[in-house]
Amino acid sequence: MSNPKSVWEEFFADKRSGGHRSSSDEFISKEAREKLFHLNGGKTLLDFGCGAGELLVHYAPEYERLIGADFSASMLDEASERITRKGHENITLILADDKAVWEKLDSSFDRITAAGVIQYLTYEEIDNFICNASKHLNKGGKIVLFDILNPYLYPLWKIGLFSKNADYRRIFRKIGFETFNVIASSLKNRPRDILGSTHKPCIIENIANKHGFEMEHVQSMYYEYKYHAIIS
Repeated sequence: MSNPKSVWEEFFADKRSGGHRSSSDEFISKEAREKLFHLNGGKTLLDFGCGAGELLVHYAPEYERLIGADFSASMLDEASERITRKGHENITLILADDKAVWEKLDSSFDRITAAGVIQYLTYEEIDNFICNASKHLNKGGKIVLFDILNPYLYPLWKIGLFSKNADYRRIFRKIGFETFNVIASSLKNRPRDILGSTHKPCIIENIANKHGFEMEHVQSMYYEYKYHAIIS
């Protein structure tokens, strides 16, 4: 199969918006409030995979200093424009992936977060991410990984089981469609789902424990098939 990392970088190369259920400011604001609840304070924050900055600008009033990092230049261009429109002067943006970002930091943080990012990393890369993040975390700090694809609920969402219009015919059609996608992706030597891979909470917890952390996982309020990993 093609290198997954290069596939994601290619996919996001020209994107200018994140994968939120709705792009309305009202919805993003609600989503940000939920995430701020789980972040639960701190004065400094690193938002890795900040994308177009939709959540970052809502975090800004709650923190003294924020850094947003992403490997997509087009996303960061959009984030910069959004930050300027909102008038936030406490946000710095960095162009970097999960390996290079740590070399570009000159401080540690009370909170390190990543939303909708972990599904694009392997377990080994998640291990490295948590290891590196721990070295840039202030005493009493937290790493919060938002919106991880739940391996038990995501397949049900894919076939439309959570849809308001769900019925047997629709579900069977979705199963057929998803099966076709899996086969076609395999034949084309591409990842079967551009949303990324699911990750089991127990394995993420084992990785966190390995680095001396405890982890709690909670269900997302706005995405039935995602969960958050709160690592402290």
